[in-house]
Amino acid sequence: MAKETPLMKQYNQIKSKYPDALLLFRVGDFYETFGEDAVKAAHTLDIVLTNRNNGTERSELAGFPYHSINTYLPKLVKAGYRVAICDQLEDPKLVKGIVKRGVTELVTPGVALNDDILQSKSNNFLASVWLGKQSCGAAFLDVSTGEFLVAQGEKTYIDKLLQNFRPSELLVAKQQKKEFAEHFGDDFHCFYLEDWVFKDDYAQQVLTKHFQTNSLKGFGVDELTEAILTAGAILYYLSETQHHQLQHITAIQRIAEEAYVWLDKFTIRNLELYVGNTTPSVSLLDVIDKTLSPMGSRTLKRWLALPLKKLDKIRQRHEVVDYFLKHIDVLEQVKTALSHMGDIERLISKVATLKINPREVVQLRASLEHIPLIKQLCLASANESLTLLGDKLHSCEQLSARIAETLSEDAPVNIAKGNAIAKGFSAELDELRGLSHSGKSYLDDLLLRESQRTGIPSLKIDSNNVFGYYIEVRNTHKDKVPPDWIRKQTLVNAERYITGELKEYETKILGAEEKIAQLEQSLYAELIAFISEYIGQVQTNATLIGQLDCLCSFATLAMENNYHRPEMNEGYAIEIKDGRHPVIEKQLPVGTPYIANDVYLDRERQQIIMITGPNMSGKSAILRQTALIVLLAQIGSFVPAATAQLGIVDKIFTRVGASDNISMGESTFMVEMNEAALILNNISDRSLVLLDEIGRGTSTYDGISIAWAIAEYLHEHPSKAKTLFATHYHELNEMSEQFERIKNYNVSVKETKDSVLFLRKLTEGGSAHSFGIHVAKMAGMPQYVIQKANKMLKKLEESHNVVPTAEVVKNAQKEMQLSFFDMNDPLLEALKEDLLSLDINTLTPVEALMKLNEMRKRIS
Repeated sequence: MAKETPLMKQYNQIKSKYPDALLLFRVGDFYETFGEDAVKAAHTLDIVLTNRNNGTERSELAGFPYHSINTYLPKLVKAGYRVAICDQLEDPKLVKGIVKRGVTELVTPGVALNDDILQSKSNNFLASVWLGKQSCGAAFLDVSTGEFLVAQGEKTYIDKLLQNFRPSELLVAKQQKKEFAEHFGDDFHCFYLEDWVFKDDYAQQVLTKHFQTNSLKGFGVDELTEAILTAGAILYYLSETQHHQLQHITAIQRIAEEAYVWLDKFTIRNLELYVGNTTPSVSLLDVIDKTLSPMGSRTLKRWLALPLKKLDKIRQRHEVVDYFLKHIDVLEQVKTALSHMGDIERLISKVATLKINPREVVQLRASLEHIPLIKQLCLASANESLTLLGDKLHSCEQLSARIAETLSEDAPVNIAKGNAIAKGFSAELDELRGLSHSGKSYLDDLLLRESQRTGIPSLKIDSNNVFGYYIEVRNTHKDKVPPDWIRKQTLVNAERYITGELKEYETKILGAEEKIAQLEQSLYAELIAFISEYIGQVQTNATLIGQLDCLCSFATLAMENNYHRPEMNEGYAIEIKDGRHPVIEKQLPVGTPYIANDVYLDRERQQIIMITGPNMSGKSAILRQTALIVLLAQIGSFVPAATAQLGIVDKIFTRVGASDNISMGESTFMVEMNEAALILNNISDRSLVLLDEIGRGTSTYDGISIAWAIAEYLHEHPSKAKTLFATHYHELNEMSEQFERIKNYNVSVKETKDSVLFLRKLTEGGSAHSFGIHVAKMAGMPQYVIQKANKMLKKLEESHNVVPTAEVVKNAQKEMQLSFFDMNDPLLEALKEDLLSLDINTLTPVEALMKLNEMRKRIS
């Protein structure tokens, strides 16, 4: 067996403590990786993979220069690796034998402070989930900003939050690995912790110790048992990853489920809030984000994830946007100040974690200097919300002044490079710098004096690492060297000497440079300690600036795109005049107008709109734009409509388009039914439901039956949820004659002899044709196929009466009623008793369908 070298023995010991991480092992001026880690690193970083022989063993090896860590580390973390950075803890020059090494930081996808890993417009959340018996808990922490959020509720609620916040890393108990995957899928980058971490006593202890409180009552989360478990697991994980400087995590906040609009994961996806489903991908966020600061971008994402339900808070946002639109000069001044605002939220977090460099501190000051102007503009406004915001802003003038007098404007990235401390701040430092900078003139004077004294014209003074400063004399003049010079080195053509005066100067200069470095680092550490006292104030400013930036963004959006203020009320009706789809209208060719549409829904007269029309006519766009207008209004934005009178909506459900989940063994139809069931089981009196082509995943008559049953259920349900129901089943138009709150509309088309023109206008009344063959022709289908399809359609219409008239349907129903109840048959009597004994108020749609199927089997 090969003998293990001392270096590899040390490596293996450290690696054994971090088996799940890729270990970057500092050796001299390189970070090295060995074995499997080397193979992974070489592949991910595109660096050379070599081999080294240790006796008879062969080991893979890959490395990169230590100063390139900021280039290579982000690539490893973005690839999903947990990276343990093992540094040399001693100066190799002062140590005999093996240098002491240890892991100084464990960087994971969810725990990162490196700017090259983070995205300025997005939070980088580390999340944790616990599946309890009664409810589930979740926690979200962005270490780079200090935001710490917790939530508790049903699995569907936690799923919605995970889809909205999209954590970079997710902590799960090992015992719940399988259960988590069953409920939430395998799209997340998970790390599994020991089960004991998720214990109530431990979580309470960890959290109260961190926040230095006796309980969690002050944060309003003390009763969220499952959520507390997940929050405690996150703090445990930070400790395990060597993140101990957490002064910037000052509070923990609850995401109150009852305060925000319900958006399930299907709705988030179907409405394309964050990611578009087409190529090139354009999302709602892409269109509405006019923010100018990193804090604003992140706040907007949060607002979009959590639309408000409280009318007064929504109106406050609308009033600020309205104020800016009426005072464009104030808006432009605020926007100019915001455009110079750096990421103060993440910069102050770097202060707390002691990872901020001098140049970033200068950036922090440059940003803070714009706060007083923003504060003044807000306080001078006539808007109550703006004046309140201005009052809460901290000017931080003392902090800005201290940074300005301490650091030079061109401070370096690394304090070790020197010249970070401003001239005039420290008399002692200025004196040492003077001594160091005067060295060249002193050496020039010394050289001139010695040359005149000795008569040697070609003297040269230089230095090396072996014996410091020296005087070099060419061999032609070495006989003129005075006796007080000491020879140190003989070269081929010259000799090198030292003198007492030269050595004395060297000691003074080297001592000065060492003192300069020590003093600069000491003064910088004092500055960081001073800034740390302002962490809370700067974090408050970051939050307020983010909110103000969003409101300015809404004003800019309204001004550029002709958006108008919605009238919000406590009623239930939705009335939109000339509504437009915010994303589609931005993608139209220049000069092409967007065909606007009106939509009216309420719970008394027009609860369900049945929209028919051919494919490509714009049915789906009308559904989506209605939801997006409501959504924009409730995050505080103006909306793409001439007018909009909107009652508060508490839940938005969508079942739009085919969303196969074949990978999990579910067919298109099963996914469709799962999503439909989720909607029907969660509707409320303030819900907005969007259903597009329900039932098309199965056979025609099955599809019609299910679509009819779902529409009837929504109509008869006590909540009377407002619904837009787009369908190509024209048979559903018959429902308006039987159900008083179902109205028929169609997306109009103009039919010519050989083609069809889509007018994209929503008009009252049902559509009699699907124009499917016309659409096929427009798509470039071969002429033979089109002609054959037309012939087949004619035959089917003649022989099967595919589309029954209202009269046929009514007559069939009457015949069924007569034959059913007049025949003296024991079986039919039994079925009659079954029907009369059913409690239709408690029957779910699925149970109803199952009961009908059972009855059909008994009859047949």
